[in-house]
Amino acid sequence: MIGGRAVGTLGEVPGLRRAGIFFGTLIALVLLIGLAGLPVYVYPQKDPLRKADAIVVLGGTAYERFDVGLELAQRGYAPTLVISRSTGNDDHEMDKYCAGRFDFTVSCFIPDPWTTEGEAHEIRRRAKQFGWRHIIVVTYTPHVSRARYIVSKCFDGEITMVASPSDSGLSFWAWMYLRQSAGYLRAFLSLGC
Repeated sequence: MIGGRAVGTLGEVPGLRRAGIFFGTLIALVLLIGLAGLPVYVYPQKDPLRKADAIVVLGGTAYERFDVGLELAQRGYAPTLVISRSTGNDDHEMDKYCAGRFDFTVSCFIPDPWTTEGEAHEIRRRAKQFGWRHIIVVTYTPHVSRARYIVSKCFDGEITMVASPSDSGLSFWAWMYLRQSAGYLRAFLSLGC
């Protein structure tokens, strides 16, 4: 008995009941978003490799993607490797790709703007210039679906998406869900290309 009244279970206290419903709904929502994002961010559609007109590596600081693009070009999947230097000209880590000597053409560019949309604009420009009808696009796993969407808005040819290895862990994936979802929203609202 509290303050002259009998108290049964905690569920009978209105504030605790509302809090329980709120947190239960919040947990269910987080689980739903997590499950819905699995095929988009964690296990996106990747395409079987075949020869293309060019390999385009989208920029960023997970440098493994540039090694994947370089390996694909060395294996003969395309005569041209195009690399987005979205980290800028002062990133000397990129010099081994952009200033290296290879048996195939390597071309680096800084996207304008420094986004996937800027990279897609450059793809469109080069596709028109060189007559590309099929490109291989390399990015990291959680970016594959969104990159496919954005690039396909600017390039009407065939796109083969390839994923480079990604970090792991709960904090990485939580950040990727937020970042990629915000990027999707921006891409849906953009009238680019």
